[in-house]
Amino acid sequence: MKLSKIISVTILAGASTVAAQSALAYGAGDIFVRGDVSKTDATATGNYEDDTGWTGSIGYMPMDKLGVALSTSDRTKFENKENGSSFKARPYSLLVQYYPLGGTDAKVQPYVGGGATYVRFNGEENGQAALDDSEWGWTGQAGVDLNITNNWALNGFAQYTDVDATASSTGNHIDIDPVTVGGGVTYRF
Repeated sequence: MKLSKIISVTILAGASTVAAQSALAYGAGDIFVRGDVSKTDATATGNYEDDTGWTGSIGYMPMDKLGVALSTSDRTKFENKENGSSFKARPYSLLVQYYPLGGTDAKVQPYVGGGATYVRFNGEENGQAALDDSEWGWTGQAGVDLNITNNWALNGFAQYTDVDATASSTGNHIDIDPVTVGGGVTYRF
């Protein structure tokens, strides 16, 4: 084989390897969708049961290390173990996420995020007092993606939301402050 062919094949193989590794890199312009099975536990006022459901998000990375995600979950039922009262809540969160390894070809992509959460209450009964329809709070999140292919990754996360519910007739506050832990998959475009 001639030396020019060997050099050409070597350059082509090297370029393919670099392209394949860089495809794993999280970077500017990426769009991602996450779907997780999650468990939510109210950590503050009252003695509430845990609830299991799903969490989903869609996000965009305007920069290598920075992403923005909009997430929600199915309605979480908070049932008081002591008096049987219950209510359901559905959160909608807008989070800014920081990826310390963004822009690199690391297979493990950890992230932390924070932002605002709007919680809509449904089927609200707390004793005899209905809850107000919605509340705002803040959310902190930590998670990790483990890349399996160029587009698919396994995901795990934990998040804390600081939110209260207010009884419309009495004005009493119920601290919910749920902690949600989940795991699932991420698909990146």
